[in-house]
Formats: sequence, C-alpha cells, structure tokens
Amino acid sequence: MSDLSAAFVRLHARLAPVAFVPEVRLHQADEPIGLWELTEGEFRSAQPPPFWAFAWAGGQALARYVTDHPGLVAGRRVLDLASGSGLVAIAAARAGAAAVRAVEVDERAVAAVALNAEANGVRVDAELGDVLDGDAGDAEVVLAGDVFYSEAMAKRMLRFLLRAARSGSRVLVGDPGRAFLPRERFHELAGYDVPVTEALESVRVKHTTVWELDPSPPGAAR
Repeated sequence: MSDLSAAFVRLHARLAPVAFVPEVRLHQADEPIGLWELTEGEFRSAQPPPFWAFAWAGGQALARYVTDHPGLVAGRRVLDLASGSGLVAIAAARAGAAAVRAVEVDERAVAAVALNAEANGVRVDAELGDVLDGDAGDAEVVLAGDVFYSEAMAKRMLRFLLRAARSGSRVLVGDPGRAFLPRERFHELAGYDVPVTEALESVRVKHTTVWELDPSPPGAAR
C-alpha cells in the first residue's frame, strides 16, 4: 500500500467496531456524503467512490455468517472479491482461514484493507487489480459482499462466480436486496436485519441475505 493512500484512510476514517460484527474494527467515515464528494471531486472520471469507508449491509451480513460459522473457512484458502474495507476478509482470517486474498480496484481500498487487517491482528493479502475476467485461482471459498449494485457489475461478477463454483469453490454472497442479484442462481443460507448508514441507504436497517451460488443452470435437477 502507498503511504499516501494509507495517510488518506487514516485522515478521513476513524477506527471503530462494526455495528453488526463488533468483533471487527474498521476505519469508517463519520460523514459519508462529504467524503464521497471529496474522493470523486475533480477526479470523478478516474477515482472510484470510497466504498472502503463504510460497512455495507451485504458485507456485514456475510462477515456475521462467517464469524458464526467458522467451519466454512477454517483451514481453507479464501478469496474476498471487491473487498472494500476488508470486513469479510478479516472475518475469514479471524475464523481461521489458511490464507485470505482480498482484491480491490481502488488503491485506497487496498490501503484500508491492509490497515484494518493490522488493526484486527490478522493477515490478509490485499491486492490491487480487476480479476473478474480471470478465475479464482486456488481459492476454496469465494466471498462477495454487496456486489450486485449495477447491471454491468452484476453480469461480470456472476460470470466470475460461476467459473469459481464450477471449478469446485464454495461461493457465498451477502446481498441486501440489490436490483441486479440473479436470485434464481442462488439458495438462501441466512437472513439478518443489518444496521446501515441512513445517509447512504435512506433507512437505518436493511434485511440482508447470505446466499450460496448454485453452479447448475436454473431449473436443473440437483
């Protein structure tokens, strides 16, 4: 992580427990709209929004599920896609994963993941890059929190996750009812009412589901 990105994270986000997963502390923004405008600003065409500065509902639910079901990841290699703050990756590391790789396209998010992992006393390998046209490598478990928020992202993400599942990975997704989640491809594992930032979600609580991907075509016999 670059010193500049790490300094930005420390300056604009405060280390605090996550509302629905208080076992984990993250650098989180107190005032989301101001930070959103700051990070886009004059760099609007190139700089991703500061997804790393907030504990999104899908990530909180998935981290809660991993924390409460450590056998899912214990001793296994885990890939956390679009990791944001690193919440899900950190939960997997705390639950005993053999190795955790967190991938992000935003350099500041990579810095946030590294700082947050350090603050929680776990190792997470934070990686800058877009891997969605590739595969999950040696990951035995693939996790993705709140990634179906746009049509373009959803299509690329689903193709990647299907490749991972068909290669033998377990694939879990946390989603708070985003419009582009292809529900017919998943089966439900758990549901939670997750506290969220009202300024971002227009509500204080979002019902959020943890899903597991079924690699079979919709309607196929299991």
